[in-house]
Amino acid sequence: MSMTFWEKKYLPNGLTILRIILTLIFMVFIFLPGLGATIFAFCLFSLASLTDFYDGKFARKYNLVSDFGKLLDPIADKILVLGAFLAFVEMRLIPAWMVVIIILRESSITGFRLVALKKGKVLAAEEAGKHKTASQMVTIFIILLFLIFKEIIIGKSLWNKAIELYASWGIMSLMSITLALTVISGMAFIIRNRHLLRCF
Repeated sequence: MSMTFWEKKYLPNGLTILRIILTLIFMVFIFLPGLGATIFAFCLFSLASLTDFYDGKFARKYNLVSDFGKLLDPIADKILVLGAFLAFVEMRLIPAWMVVIIILRESSITGFRLVALKKGKVLAAEEAGKHKTASQMVTIFIILLFLIFKEIIIGKSLWNKAIELYASWGIMSLMSITLALTVISGMAFIIRNRHLLRCF
């Protein structure tokens, strides 16, 4: 059954809002004990990530790209990614200082977008920013898969300090790459749009 005009019109932004809602539910299940809750949290994050792909796809396909969508979509991405990273900090999987740097970067870019908005301009996500988001998503997916693996291994009483050490090293390596891309893309965005601060 084909969609009506109004369904097409509100679908992209509806998917973006759904991503925020799914993030809140994800934050509940990621802290619940047990393999089932961890797998469900992984599924929720996967579904939320899919909405990021399809909202833009539908907006371009039906020519429904809006200023509201350009502004809300990057914010929804930040809520999803930062929600996951903050959960990992609470679970002591990654250090807080790394997430603080990511939050500072995202806050600065959001500030730039708000300044641009006051001047009647909407700054959409750039290619470097999309690569940054992709690297963050991949890192989060791998950490979630590690949590599922850990629950399975613990259930079979096979978990030991050696596995934990290698896992910790792998997570830190991934986070270091992600952090570097996050900082570099943020600096590139600020330099490219520095003219917005001249009259601020």
